[in-house]
Amino acid sequence: MEKSKVYFSKEITPLNLVRMYEVLGKELPGKVAVKLHSGEHGNKNYLKPEFVKPLVEFVDGTVVECNTAYPGERNYTDKHLKLIKEHDWDKYFKFDLLDAEGPDLVLDIPNGKILKKNYVGKNLSNYDSMLVLSHFKGHAMGGYGGALKQLSIGCASTAGKSLIHTAGFTDNQEECFRNLPEQDKFLESMADAASSMVDYFKGNIVYINVMKNISKDCDCDGYASAPCMEDIGVLASLDPVAIDQACLDLVYNSHDPGKDILIDRIESLHGVHTIESASILGIGSREYELINID
Repeated sequence: MEKSKVYFSKEITPLNLVRMYEVLGKELPGKVAVKLHSGEHGNKNYLKPEFVKPLVEFVDGTVVECNTAYPGERNYTDKHLKLIKEHDWDKYFKFDLLDAEGPDLVLDIPNGKILKKNYVGKNLSNYDSMLVLSHFKGHAMGGYGGALKQLSIGCASTAGKSLIHTAGFTDNQEECFRNLPEQDKFLESMADAASSMVDYFKGNIVYINVMKNISKDCDCDGYASAPCMEDIGVLASLDPVAIDQACLDLVYNSHDPGKDILIDRIESLHGVHTIESASILGIGSREYELINID
């Protein structure tokens, strides 16, 4: 079987994001959703609007986000829209909070190991393709956050996030964090949800991971730790499993002593299991060819 291609560049600039998209040779059709992280209030590490602006404009995309399940400034539509304005997202782009209003769109997962359905914002049905633009970093529950997290928790509605976090126990956000499952079941639920998004867009997804401001904490943490590693680069692929595996490998193979902080976060939560599970579901391959384009 041919290895998945993952393109890598050390240059982390707004214009190089465009170049990394172009090198894939995949033109996203129709109305393009650009899924990224709006950044929790107080977070300093998330990808800023000015940084992603050239790429969003290049694909003529609409930036999309979803409400969260955890308490903060993004768990209800009114608060999230206020934060979006504070972070200048609507200043630069067309912006769509996919689950601003119900009812949710339900995606079936017939081959899911844990979940058989995924709840996403109903506005997802307005889009023909998606650019998943991920800030690679640690995560307090998943170990790390990359393309697979964006596809799963990132694209899920509040109800969908609750379902993923509880491995199918409940879609009620008030009960969500009182009913957390065994860790591997949560990670397998993320992989299941990610597979539903891949199936939904039928190959019309591009993945770009940005390895800058690499903290052990996610952009959903308003008090996230400062970056523990030097910036590494930008990766692009058509395979969400391969691009996340490549990011992990770049961390492990780095000579940066700060990598131990991130690796401890990843390994303490068995973060690689999301990649393992997504690979078993067939939405990508852990075998890849890393192509340097600097």
